[in-house]
Order: sequence, then C-alpha cells, then structure tokens
Amino acid sequence: MEVIEGCRLPVLRRNQENEDEWPLAEILSVKDISGRKVFYVHYIDFNKRLDEWVTPERLDLKKIQFPKKEAKTPTKNGLPGSRPSSPERDLKRKLEAVSLTTQCSPATPVAPAPEIPTPVFAQNGSVRRPVSVVTGRKRKAGCLGTDEDSQDSSDGIPSAPRMTGSLVSDRSHDDIVTRMKNIECIELGRHRLKPWYFSPYPQELTSLPVLYLCEFCLKYLKSLKCLQRHLTKCNLRHPPGNEIYRKGTISFFEIDGRKNKNYSQNLCLLAKCFLDHKTLYYDTDPFLFYVMTEYDCKGFHIVGYFSKEKESTEDYNVACILTLPPYQRRGYGKLLIEFSYELSKVEGKTGTPEKPLSDLGLLSYRSYWSQTILEILMELKSENGERPQITINEISELTSIKKEDVISTLQYLNLINYYKVGQC
Repeated sequence: MEVIEGCRLPVLRRNQENEDEWPLAEILSVKDISGRKVFYVHYIDFNKRLDEWVTPERLDLKKIQFPKKEAKTPTKNGLPGSRPSSPERDLKRKLEAVSLTTQCSPATPVAPAPEIPTPVFAQNGSVRRPVSVVTGRKRKAGCLGTDEDSQDSSDGIPSAPRMTGSLVSDRSHDDIVTRMKNIECIELGRHRLKPWYFSPYPQELTSLPVLYLCEFCLKYLKSLKCLQRHLTKCNLRHPPGNEIYRKGTISFFEIDGRKNKNYSQNLCLLAKCFLDHKTLYYDTDPFLFYVMTEYDCKGFHIVGYFSKEKESTEDYNVACILTLPPYQRRGYGKLLIEFSYELSKVEGKTGTPEKPLSDLGLLSYRSYWSQTILEILMELKSENGERPQITINEISELTSIKKEDVISTLQYLNLINYYKVGQC
C-alpha cells in the first residue's frame, strides 16, 4: 500500500503530557532519505507549527483515507492532465518562470510569470488584496530605496525576491509549498531556534542544516565561517534606530521602515518563521518597528518586536507582534502589548491590534485586557454611599483600549450580559 500526498491517516505523536496519541493527519509531502521514505504530515485541527517529518513506523496504515480522484482534464494536445505537482516540482516550476522573465530583454514580449503565492507573515490579518512578485523591473527612484539597501550577497547568498504591497488576510493564495516548513534550524546569537512556519529565505539556504543570522543586523549567512567573517565587519551592537525607552537591562528601539529598510526586511523574514497570519512584505516604508532588547556586555540582544502603520485609518496600534521562542513565558509578550498601548496614550488615541489574532496572540491580548480592566474596576470607590459606576467609554479612555475590545473582554469575564426586551 503506497502512501501518497493527500492521504489522511492516524499518526503517532507525543502530547504535552508526554503521552502517545494518534491524531488524524494529512500527508503533504513524501521524500526518500538514504533509500527510506519519510512523510511530512499536518495534524488536522492542530496548529501548523506542530507539522513534522515522520517515519513509516508512526503511520497507522489500517485506517488510511486516500484522496478523492479528480476528473482528468484534457490539455491542449488532447492528453489527460497529470496528477498534482509535488512541492519540489511546484517550487522549481515557479523559480524557472521567474528566472525566464528576468533573463529576457525588456523589448522581448514575454508572457507574465505566474503569480507566486504571497507567504503569510504575522499574527493577524488585514483586508488588503494579495500582491504578486514583480521581478526583472527597475525600481522607481525613492520607491523602495536605493540598490545599496539590498541584501549584501558578497557571501554568495542571493537576495530574497523583492515584493511590494502590505499585509493580507486572504489565505486563498496558500499552496503546498508555503504550507511546509522550509528552514531546519536558525542560529541567532547564543540561541538555536526551530522555525514553526514557512519563510521565503532564498532557496539555496533551505537545504542547509543551520541558517546563521547576525543577532544585531539580522543578516542571513550560509555558514559559521561566513558569520564570523561578517561579525568582524558589522559595527552594530543594537538595532539601528532611536532608543526610546530603557529600564534596567530592557530597552526599546524605534526603527523607521523607510530609513532602515534592509534591517526591517530581515526582521520580517525572521518573524515569518514564527508567525503565520500575515503576508510577508518588503515595502516597509509605511511601518514603524519597535524592537525590545536585553542588554549585556556584548550588546543589545533582540527579544521581540511589534510593528505598526505610521497612519492607520482603522486605529490599529499593532500590525505584527512577536516574542522569540527563547523568551516566551517570561512576561515579555505582555510588556510588548502594554508598550503599544502606552504609545497610543501618548498619541491620544484608542488602539487595537489587526485581526484576526492567532491562537497565541489572542491568549496574550485577552490576558492583558482582562488584567488591565479588572484593575480599574477594583480601584473604583463609591461616592455618597452609592454603588461605584463607570462606563465603557471611560474604561476605553483610561486604557486606550478600543471599545469593542473592552466589551468583548467584559463578556469573556461574564461581567456584562445582553438581554432582549422582556427578559430578566
């Protein structure tokens, strides 16, 4: 019985309680390693960060469900269409199409390259349309920065493809390639990180056992030797921007996506490894990035960040937010959220994160909203013997939390209820 892409069957995995379980999973890809097949599986109803390569021993072949056969459509030559492409063939075909477009002269009429699905980048989505890759075209002056802003390829690593556009919530562009993790491991300073999701680093890097990043400028390099050579030339010891807050060893740096384009793009590539609900974009001009760092004798080490639009018509005070895995469960996420609302207070506005929130993002925001609102309610004092009163608008003004978020939090805490007329 041959297991093919698209099959569904139970797969053995260990849960958080260190117990064996057999959740239903879908086979996304099959490959041979030293003459032995391994399978990339996505656990149905589980987050994609749990996807992994498994060996045949972990598959329950007795309960396999084969994909439904689709009717074969005739091609121009009258031959039936082939079966769906594998991820490797898909990616190869797209890269060949892009390469063909860039190599042709501008005067040669060429059919447009197929649209490459825009990979998803962050914690929540927006309502803008997806954008396609534009290659082989000269950039207008002042549009995406000068050529000096591009990733330095002196170490033999090509730049990632440049895209224009912004954040997208439409997931219809996802395909089998972007559903699979493509980076095995990332070394960032003293930490080694296992990515959770796909990130569009150059294809040459995806086959490496470890991708090396400079922890100060976030440039990606293919080997430890290249990293060591780069560190002798890199003068940065903190994110390139203005330090706007410091307490103890914690500092916040404000980075303009237009002035520090290369750093901002590298930050987006790194963040995409751990965020799944936004489109990765390279036009960073409309955004500000707030990077939180920890200081020691070697410099300021990145802990997490959030980004926001310079001008938001929908009162968004956060576009993307991330705490890197080594620093999670230590209160840094709540500090990032609180800092975003403190900026909203300085601006005299109420704010809200772009939605929908991811599962972890919703937990973090709901925890912050609940704690902040409950603290205000507990501090209320009665006047003239009457019960203390406060309106939702007053809570919103005190906290800079948007009214809709205040209402949803109070409902979550069962502190307010709606009744129809006549109900009690």
